[in-house]
Amino acid sequence: MTTRARKNPIAVAAGVLAVLLASAVFAQAAKQPKIVFKDDAKDFGKIKQGDEPKFEFVFKNEGDAVLTIKNVETSCGCTAALVSDKDDNKTVKFEPGKSGKIKVVFNSRGSQGEVTKYIYVDSDDPLAPRLQLTVTAAVDVPPQPRIDLDRYSYDAGLLIEGDDLEATVVIKNRGELELKIECALQNASFAADGKPAKFPLRVAAGKEIEVTIKLALANRVGLVREFVLFKSNDPLHSTISMNLNGYVVTRDQLKKVFLKYRDILK
Repeated sequence: MTTRARKNPIAVAAGVLAVLLASAVFAQAAKQPKIVFKDDAKDFGKIKQGDEPKFEFVFKNEGDAVLTIKNVETSCGCTAALVSDKDDNKTVKFEPGKSGKIKVVFNSRGSQGEVTKYIYVDSDDPLAPRLQLTVTAAVDVPPQPRIDLDRYSYDAGLLIEGDDLEATVVIKNRGELELKIECALQNASFAADGKPAKFPLRVAAGKEIEVTIKLALANRVGLVREFVLFKSNDPLHSTISMNLNGYVVTRDQLKKVFLKYRDILK
């Protein structure tokens, strides 16, 4: 005669408890945030250079756990920020079912033609930890002057005390409207196309002018480093500079160098 083994009530209870705990842990682990944007791209259409159109990307936490926005960053040419009541807009939490906004400002300064910029949103959504938003625009550039130099630096090399540092630069107007230019450098005189310069210099569209800069170096010895400022009506480059370099020695210093190396120079 065989007898069935009696089940231990404690073991049975422990087994049931383990199953319930495992189910609870599994259910908890299954909960996760889910970020969903209403739109992930915005086309501003045709805009004028210098315009700064704005747009708000709306998103919602469609998950069943709290969503955390960790960071919002952009490629160059636009700014983006999470719209929040909190001071720190880098890390903000959204309960399930709650919505938020990413405000984007498109800076078209310096852009032209078809332009695309990107916004990156980092969150703790395990399926989409980094989402990319896109803004595009066709930037129309109105007629304007545009300044350009044939050189932005000039090295005069070795100069003798009492010499002037003299350099030439060709200023080009690559725009569609007349370019007006003012030149500024203390202790310097300017000539345009061989004649004393009368400011503002005027350069027609597509034309150029040669400017000679003569910097007086009286009583200066050693390294010379100066900057010529060119101020113009170019809306994108209203002030640009040209670097002037040289090294001034006295006649005695030059004589000593010559005597030291005269055998090599023969």
